[in-house]
Amino acid sequence: MQKILLGKQVKELDALFVSESGISSYQLMERAANKFCQWFIAHFKKGCKINICCGTGNNGGDGLAIARLLSEQGYVINVAIIGNPEKGSIDFINNLKELPRSIATSNWRELKSAEITIDAIFGVGINRALEGEYLDLVQKLNKEQGVKISVDMPSGLPSDTPADGEVFHADHTVSFQFPKLSLLFPEHAKYVGELVIKKIGMEPKHFDSFSSSYRFFSGESLSSYHKKFHSFSHKGDFGRIVLIGGSYGKMGSICLSIKASLRTGAGLVFCKVPGCGVNIVQSSIPEAMVLPPSLERDIDTNLEFSGIDAIGIGPGLGTGENAQKLVRKVLKSFAGPTVVDADAINILGEKRDWINLLHSNVILTPHLKEFERLTGVKSDNHLQRIELAKEFCMKHNCSLVLKGAFSVLSFPDGSQVFNNSGTVYMATGGSGDVLTGMLTSFLGQGYTMKQAAICGVFHHGHAGELAGKALRRGTMASDIVENIPKSFLDWDIK
Repeated sequence: MQKILLGKQVKELDALFVSESGISSYQLMERAANKFCQWFIAHFKKGCKINICCGTGNNGGDGLAIARLLSEQGYVINVAIIGNPEKGSIDFINNLKELPRSIATSNWRELKSAEITIDAIFGVGINRALEGEYLDLVQKLNKEQGVKISVDMPSGLPSDTPADGEVFHADHTVSFQFPKLSLLFPEHAKYVGELVIKKIGMEPKHFDSFSSSYRFFSGESLSSYHKKFHSFSHKGDFGRIVLIGGSYGKMGSICLSIKASLRTGAGLVFCKVPGCGVNIVQSSIPEAMVLPPSLERDIDTNLEFSGIDAIGIGPGLGTGENAQKLVRKVLKSFAGPTVVDADAINILGEKRDWINLLHSNVILTPHLKEFERLTGVKSDNHLQRIELAKEFCMKHNCSLVLKGAFSVLSFPDGSQVFNNSGTVYMATGGSGDVLTGMLTSFLGQGYTMKQAAICGVFHHGHAGELAGKALRRGTMASDIVENIPKSFLDWDIK
């Protein structure tokens, strides 16, 4: 799992890596430029005109190295430098000396439109809003119609904090080794575009001396987070779980959770639904068992916890009186692993004193609006949300998945993991209900809270990627469910 460092730590990391690996900073820059070019060549054909706009720092040095390497591959390159080259960084100056004369150069003010613009003006070092000629250039580039690509960071975007002022609007951002924190903020999507991470040879040991509570998970050693089962394992070993939810007109939510839990490997799945939902569940999911309800339209509050390994509560539940009583009963009387989602979260937002019933075996899975209701804080600042999620979990000794692109997993020890799986095509009703079923299933199988969260969220995202690749905007939540087994196969999970 990749540690995410702050922008001010990147120079120290580079210096440490150069020292320990025996290469020069120039060679490290060459390595990064090669990684960028490999990605670029795989996505863009030769023959189109390319403008590369370079500052005079190390990000500009990356840009010059990229210009040279792409030119060697037959691409038509024009370089525009902003700032005083004589006062540039050492590696910028060295790359400027290596720039072939065959590469055209122009004053940025006279820059003509190109099919592709590569932004290598500012990297991780910027800590204030763009001004002067730099602001003028970025505003000019943002009016261009061609494809726009940023090297490491979109110019004008700070590494770790929200944007303040004009920022280059990239269609693709190719960042090196790990994503800088602000690249993961949803409010920065219009600047970052597609985020691509390219490893440049650094190993976990090079990050050991740097403190950070943030991690980025792309499936590395995924199997090590999974529990192993032996040949004599039976359905009881794979967990007895209860999924609670559904209401008149909203039975689809809990059905998706039930199906997802079974596809994730739950041994025995019981569900607590209102009487109006019994035939729906029994006919559409014969593998599930319905706990006999006593009410037709409303969910009743009768629930025994004996022999239950995990509970998931919330999908389609509603926020009526009985639903509220059930949420309180589960949190107060069941000490085992519990997933709290959807209406169960909304109930906690209304009954704020019940938040004190949360415990170390609870994981909450809010989307952004549910998170606002849970915490009582409205914000468009994702850094504030991330910090609030961390504080919430440490205070209430629980875990939380803040859902969205790069979902943030927060744990009671203060650690946070950004998940790197998923697709925009998962933005459809019911996707969160699928995750609830998957998490409850893993917890019922005996996974720790952290194992279940990491595996559940990652496989949920990967199953969504598989569905989205085939169906694009036609993807439904049930398509995610059907691709859960394929996600296991892709990652060789037995």
